[in-house]
Amino acid sequence: MPQPFTRADLARAEHHLLRDGRFANARVERVRLDGTDWIFKDFSSRAWWVRHGFGRFLLGREVRALQRLEGLPGIPSQAFRVDGCAMAARFVPGRTLGRVQLDGEPLSAEFLAALEGLLQQVHARGLVHLDTRGGNNLLMQPDGRPGIIDFQAAVSTRAMPGFLRRWFEGLDMGGIYKKWLQFQPAAMGAQRREHFDRINRWRRLWVFRGYFGLRK
Repeated sequence: MPQPFTRADLARAEHHLLRDGRFANARVERVRLDGTDWIFKDFSSRAWWVRHGFGRFLLGREVRALQRLEGLPGIPSQAFRVDGCAMAARFVPGRTLGRVQLDGEPLSAEFLAALEGLLQQVHARGLVHLDTRGGNNLLMQPDGRPGIIDFQAAVSTRAMPGFLRRWFEGLDMGGIYKKWLQFQPAAMGAQRREHFDRINRWRRLWVFRGYFGLRK
């Protein structure tokens, strides 16, 4: 199947800068081509060692993760490598939960349960996101459904022993339960609260959490 567009096609696209990135991070844009919105991540303006080393690694990891998740609602679809320095995937509209919180809007227990279920579907495909604790990678779509974006830190769990896979999935889910605690503590239930407390104890013992982007 031919890729949806090339770098040359971007000359006729509408561009909206989302993050400039800088240094070792990609420049991230929302681009519109032929009526379709895409997220476009580009390392071409970065240093040589980033473009041809770390950047390629991150792009490849994210494209493979999104391709494994193809078909899940609220996850960027049709991911592909534009070239050696860039990737693209279908743009998922919505507001980050960080933005929702700044707007002073509560998150319902129904929304949080749907978000929990979506992450469980990600886990069922053999992946962990590993950056769910912040508010910038979790979305509320315009129709009120949840979304999850930015899988460059995602790790495959398919080759992991069962205990390690469950540990990583627990760390991942802890980010969702953090949102329960912030927005719907009364509806959280004892099981989710026990899971959240247990995950926090694990995280304090895990010296590699900074590498994977696991924030407080």
